[in-house]
Amino acid sequence: MRTGLSRYLLASILALSPVTLTQADELPVIANSSATISLEQEFQLGRTWARLLRGQVPEYGDPLIVNYIDSLLWQIAANSQLQDHRLQLIVLDNPVLNAFAVPGGVVGINAGLLLGAKDEEELASVIAHELAHLSQRHYAQQLEESRRNTPLMLAGILASILVASADAQAGMAGITSSMAAGQQAGINFTRRNEQEADRIGMLNLVNSGFDPYAMPRMFSRIQRSSRFLGQKPPEFLLTHPVTESRIADAENRASQLPKPAFKPQRYDFQLIKKRVEVHYASDIKALIKAYQESATSNPLSRYGLALALMQNREYTQAKSALDGLPDDLKQHLYIRLSYAELQMAAGEPKDALQRLELLSQIYPDSYPVLQLYAKALRANNQFKKSARILTSLSQQYPANSYIWYELAEAQGLAGNTLGVHEARIEYFLLIGATNKALRQIDFAMREKDLTSSDIARLEERKREAETIRDQIKNSL
Repeated sequence: MRTGLSRYLLASILALSPVTLTQADELPVIANSSATISLEQEFQLGRTWARLLRGQVPEYGDPLIVNYIDSLLWQIAANSQLQDHRLQLIVLDNPVLNAFAVPGGVVGINAGLLLGAKDEEELASVIAHELAHLSQRHYAQQLEESRRNTPLMLAGILASILVASADAQAGMAGITSSMAAGQQAGINFTRRNEQEADRIGMLNLVNSGFDPYAMPRMFSRIQRSSRFLGQKPPEFLLTHPVTESRIADAENRASQLPKPAFKPQRYDFQLIKKRVEVHYASDIKALIKAYQESATSNPLSRYGLALALMQNREYTQAKSALDGLPDDLKQHLYIRLSYAELQMAAGEPKDALQRLELLSQIYPDSYPVLQLYAKALRANNQFKKSARILTSLSQQYPANSYIWYELAEAQGLAGNTLGVHEARIEYFLLIGATNKALRQIDFAMREKDLTSSDIARLEERKREAETIRDQIKNSL
């Protein structure tokens, strides 16, 4: 009987549903499920599932957005009950409002979630809920329950989750039919997990400095949006609908929790949201017109206008829009990076490089700064330096497939053939393409002038790639 990955994907169903709150104030004792599955087993299963996901759906490559969500994730994780902090974020290039978490610390966020949230606190409320699923090890608690259900149902859930990441309507239809085949007891158990994740998530939200009312506000927003979406409601609503009573329960719990101290206005979330809006615009000219109507009085609309004009290749007008932003906002890192992006797009790579060299000195540890700096170096034919920066980033973010892809390109331009193969090996392993990774290892082993350490490193990577291939094969 095939189990493995198909079993724990049931945990993803939990994360697709909206959340409710219970009345208990104390955090529960995490169930001792070590006899069923260990934290290390969860970690390995999660990494296998992440490889499959990356191979099925596109990731969102914008370094500003990935870095922003990652920072928010770690801010909340620091106040969670997680026993294993080896988290891995995957931002999917999907406009559908959705987020999920699977065992092993894998957190998935659709870029569309930023479009559905009004502010950073609402986005944080969803992340807090997902982390609560992980900290309470709901998969381990459900494993015995899931064994009573048919393996075919669980295998169907696996396939449906992957499909849902690319096609929400088709995937969730598959999930619905798979869940219909399960026992009612299993469904009820899922609901208890959801309630627990809501309660703990709200407490962690407050401990992270956010307004507890953000969670019921987000529920209300999801509920209202579903009334206007016809056959495509948010994925949260396709498993457990948000009812008025659930929202009322959330508001009641929020009223019992302290509100955070006043925080000055930050533009981070709203600026990031504008980038997502432009990215998913189906009619860029219509969006430009909409932004123009409020750009004079609203600096966020002006920033959106600059991005939309840039995407429409109207570079002179885009610069004018950025120049018209308030002076204090123009000092924001996102705006300064947007100027560099504009210079790159407009065919001014030397000016972009000069700007990014300065920013790299001010923000030497910033992922988006270094990512764009490496891009500007490559545009200025400084391939080896670009490759060095990307190599450093790959060591800091080894699970970022975008970095490995860019590094392979930079190494090729720098004439480092072995470096090309090794970067491609890591990229293919991250997306679950193990046969392609093994082929790259074979190519690398044929290179001339390999040192003994090169050969030993490649042989070790080959063994690891074969192990990953077997893990994927045995899990399906």
